[in-house]
This record gives sequence, C-alpha cells and structure tokens, in this order.
Amino acid sequence: MTIATSLPSPGRSSLAANLACMGSMLVWALGFPLADALLATLPPVAVTALRLAFATAFLLPVWIIADGWREVRAANWTRGLGVGALGMGLGALLLVYGQSRTDGITAAVIAATMPVVAIALECLLDGRHLRPRIALGILLSVTGGVAVYGARMGSLNIGIGAWAVLASVAIFAWASRASVTALPGLSAIGRTAVTITGGALAIAAFQALLPAFGGEAMPWGRIGPRDWVYAALYGVGSMAISQILFLIGVAGLGIGVAAMHINIAPFYVMLFALAFGAAWSWPTAGAAALVVLGVVIAQGRRPA
Repeated sequence: MTIATSLPSPGRSSLAANLACMGSMLVWALGFPLADALLATLPPVAVTALRLAFATAFLLPVWIIADGWREVRAANWTRGLGVGALGMGLGALLLVYGQSRTDGITAAVIAATMPVVAIALECLLDGRHLRPRIALGILLSVTGGVAVYGARMGSLNIGIGAWAVLASVAIFAWASRASVTALPGLSAIGRTAVTITGGALAIAAFQALLPAFGGEAMPWGRIGPRDWVYAALYGVGSMAISQILFLIGVAGLGIGVAAMHINIAPFYVMLFALAFGAAWSWPTAGAAALVVLGVVIAQGRRPA
C-alpha cells in the first residue's frame, strides 16, 4: 500500500473536518500574544520546554481516559517519539526562537506559507497533482492571510527570525502528515500525545545539556505566577488542543487543504481584540472572507 492510499481522503461531508480546523486555528491564534508575553522574561528554549511539558502533562492522561491503557501500550512509541522529537520539538523551538527575534505578528504572517509547503509535500511524497482549483485556492488563501495582517500592521521584521519561523512551518507540515501516516491506528488524541511527548523529551534533553555548552540553565527563579499560567495556556490550549483538532481536520481534508485554514487565524485575533475594546476592521473581515473562499475552491465544493 502506498503512502497516498494510507492517508484518509475527504468524504462526502467535510463539515466536521472544516469545523475542526477552524477550532484549531481559533485556539492556535491565542498562542502568539502568550508567547510574546513569556519571551519578555524567558529565553526561547525555556518557553518551548514549558509549553511542551504542559501539553504532554495534559495529553497523556486525556489519552488514557479516552482510549484506554491498552491502546497506549500498543502504540508505536518508537516511531511516534521520533516524529515528535523532530516535528514537535525542533519545529516548536524554531517557531518560538523566530518569534523572539521578530514578533508574533511577523511569525503569523510567515505561517501563511503553510498551505504552499503542505501541498508541495503532498505532490512530492503522495504523487498528488496540482490541479488548477487547488492552485487558485492556495493563491486566494495565502493572499487573504497576508492581507488580513496587512490590515492590522504597518511593517514586517524580516531576518534570521523569519527564516527560523519558515523552517518551523515546513517541519510542522511534515510532522502533521507524518503523524497520520506513521501512526495510522491511533486516534487524533493518541497521535498528538505520542508526538508531543517526543517533542517534550527532546527539548527537555536539549535544555538540560545547554549549560554544558555555555548556554543558560532553566531560569526557574524568573518564572512568576503569571508566567506559569501563560505557559499552561500556551501548552494546553495553543498546542495540545489545537493539534488534536488540526489532525482531525488533516484526516478529513488532507494536509494541504487543512493548512489553508491557518490564514484565517488573524481574523480570530481581531475578534478577540474586539472584546477588549478594539475597533472592527472591514478590510480584515474582507481578507478573511478571501481565505474562506480559497478553502472552498480548493475542496471543489461547499464545505458541508
């Protein structure tokens, strides 16, 4: 059986998968301001280690309760931890490092390249043909994602941080696909738990070894009550819950179409800001609608 045939293909009704992707991006969008707040006092490796630790502490018990201890023991831990160490460990570290060298807005703009990277992976690894409607959908989705941010900011900070975020996007797209192909018998919760555990172990080991190479040890003394709360929200919400929902979407839509939803995340950020007195932005709303149109066109039908 080829990799392409082992991946679930979209069914007649993709409403649940699209809703899962929307929910994933809604929670994921909260991570950028949380990371900015944490990076104001903590180094990137420490922030990443805390994020992954909280995500793992949440996911493992939930997985045991949801699927049972037998499923946990039967999982292919060797393969899952390997995918997680690279995809969730290195990918998460590069994202946080990139944001520390730029800002949350810039990092999110670069994340708009996710659909392009994801479709390229499907074409390269699964033999998928880039049909005109897919190409048009990508174009509209990425254009809308960049336009959403363009309506909310004045400039981008491009440099080594931007390249780190771009690398994290490519790694995350690969890991999301690999978690489906490498762990086909597991639920979305199981796949997320195994891979994020792999990432947590990798980053914990990296943090522990840093002082031996001249790096900074875990700055426990600088982690205040507010930082613990933010790290918990950043790990449990923006990573664990977001990834579970995203993998549900990937299984139903494919990584390429599912990734297009990432471009509407800034619209959710604007909605959050409204609750704190920010003004409504019609250009942002219009750009978000462009993203939705791109997703619908790429699927070749109404998402229902």
